[in-house]
Amino acid sequence: MKIAMIGTGYVGLVSGVCFSDFGHEVVCVDKDPRKIERLENGEVPIFEPGLDLLMNKNVEAGRLTFTMDLEKAVTGADAVFIAVGTPTRRGDGHADLTYVMAAAEEIARVAKEYVVIVTKSTVPVGTNRQVGEVVKKANPSLDFDVASNPEFLREGAAIDDFMKPDRVVVGVQTDRAAEVMADIYRPLYLRDFPIVTTDLESAEMIKYAANAFLATKITFINEIAALCEKVGADVKQVSKGVGMDNRIGNKFLHAGPGYGGSCFPKDTKALARIGQEHAVPMQITETVIKVNEEIKRRMIDKLLDLCGGSFNGKTVAVLGVTFKPNTDDMRDAPSLTIVPALVGGGAKVKACDPQGRHEGEALLPGVTWVEDPYESADKADLVVVLTEWNEFRALDLKRIAESMTTARLADLRNVYSPTDAERAGFVAYESIGREGYTR
Repeated sequence: MKIAMIGTGYVGLVSGVCFSDFGHEVVCVDKDPRKIERLENGEVPIFEPGLDLLMNKNVEAGRLTFTMDLEKAVTGADAVFIAVGTPTRRGDGHADLTYVMAAAEEIARVAKEYVVIVTKSTVPVGTNRQVGEVVKKANPSLDFDVASNPEFLREGAAIDDFMKPDRVVVGVQTDRAAEVMADIYRPLYLRDFPIVTTDLESAEMIKYAANAFLATKITFINEIAALCEKVGADVKQVSKGVGMDNRIGNKFLHAGPGYGGSCFPKDTKALARIGQEHAVPMQITETVIKVNEEIKRRMIDKLLDLCGGSFNGKTVAVLGVTFKPNTDDMRDAPSLTIVPALVGGGAKVKACDPQGRHEGEALLPGVTWVEDPYESADKADLVVVLTEWNEFRALDLKRIAESMTTARLADLRNVYSPTDAERAGFVAYESIGREGYTR
């Protein structure tokens, strides 16, 4: 089948590459000439493990191409996927659908035969019907269907998530559209991966409900972590014991400095807004949003205590600035709250991240960037583990402690144990949901 993918951001590029690996003919479209040029040169503009190899494999096989010519991409396509950004709209928390509707209108103007227009972007309930209205208005004679196909990709594991999904959700209005979508996903169906076919509104809601639930789970364990610190419990042991209950599961029960990224902050705000508009307040989701911001600020208080009540004149090494490992994404990362507080308080911050520097240099002014974690810790008064990259999981803690002016460690991802830190010679240690110490 021929597929056009509108947008070469994270969702669009990963989806387009993976569809081409299914054997489909895929044309990825973007208005940014620099992006298209880089892609045509075999360069991936985002960091996602394995994506560059898979992309180049399918380009060489002739199944994957890139263009700025929308009409060329849409002509003869069985399905056109809209995978453009839906950022949080300033002022009201709603998802900004400007790019989605503009893409729908442009598709309508160049399409000449039956096509399924598929919304891959995360959009509020009712958006796909609005897409249909926009298309009809722009091209009343066009024969088309609209489908909703939300993505469930984890940054850092997106290829596996696409190729081995827990489920694929498809919202349609007609049998004809359902057949096209079934053909597109046939390689997964043949391997017994579940395909959930439903109506448009249910498909849209599944995406928001899933992300809000996962954000709730993260926020819940972070609140439990705060209580663990007060009562002397160990949140890692608590998480393990709770997660062994099959009704709960162990995923997303890792305490930390709060959730971030491209999905959870944006989608929880959008769901809360949808509830407000329909007079059905999403009270749990609204609380999750509030508590998650409080958790990030609580991390600043932890660091402040470790520094004796003031950041002024202190040198702080920050290990990791992306919202999670194996990505270069810094959207709503805890570092965007914590690092400015350090700099604003008078600290000299030396940051180290395997992939975060490119975005971080613009987002975190006043920070010195280094390539090596040991270099960042040299003569520091505090080391903060903020993102649990593999590169930071097996550090020589003794070497770090001996190189510091004052050996203090804030392990905000619980990578190391208090015993590890004490044996290495750290005079003070704090983590999340466990007792720390000061010698």
